[in-house]
Amino acid sequence: MQEGKNEQNILSVTAISNMEEEGLVKHTGGCHCGAVRFEVLSDPNLHVFECNCSICTKKQNLHFIVPRAHFTLLKGSDNLATYTFNTHQAKHMFCKTCGVQSFYTPRSNPDGFGVAPHCLDLGTVRSVTVEKFNGQDWEESMQKHQTIRNMSKPSE
Repeated sequence: MQEGKNEQNILSVTAISNMEEEGLVKHTGGCHCGAVRFEVLSDPNLHVFECNCSICTKKQNLHFIVPRAHFTLLKGSDNLATYTFNTHQAKHMFCKTCGVQSFYTPRSNPDGFGVAPHCLDLGTVRSVTVEKFNGQDWEESMQKHQTIRNMSKPSE
C-alpha cells in the first residue's frame, strides 16, 4: 500500500517538474481568514477575465482559468459552501467563515477552475492582462471566443 502511495508522489513530483520547465509556476493562495488554502500551477503572466454576468458583476469576480490537474486544495474542504443558479453548471465555492471566493468551477470550463488572482499570495505573479468577457450574452460570447474552453485543458 505504501509503495503505491510513494509511486503516486513520485509521479506528482515529476509532473510538477515538467510543468515548471514549461514556464509554469506554483502559486499559493486562499481566503481572507486562512481556513481555505490552495496551490495552482499557472503561467506567472496571468490572463484574467472580467465578466459582466450577474454574479460576476455583483462580486467583482476577476479570474484566470486552469486545468483541474493544475489545482490542489491544501485545506478547507469542510469549510467550503457552494452556490449555483440558472444552469447550475458553475459551482461558486466560498469560505463559510469569511465569505471569500478564492476559486470556483466556471460554466465555461467545468473541467477546470477559475482562480481569483487577488487571492494569490504575493511573489509569484509577474503580470496580469485583463480581458473583458460579455457574460450578459454568455452563449453568443462563448461561440465567438476561440480559446476560453481550451484554457482548462492540460497542454500537451
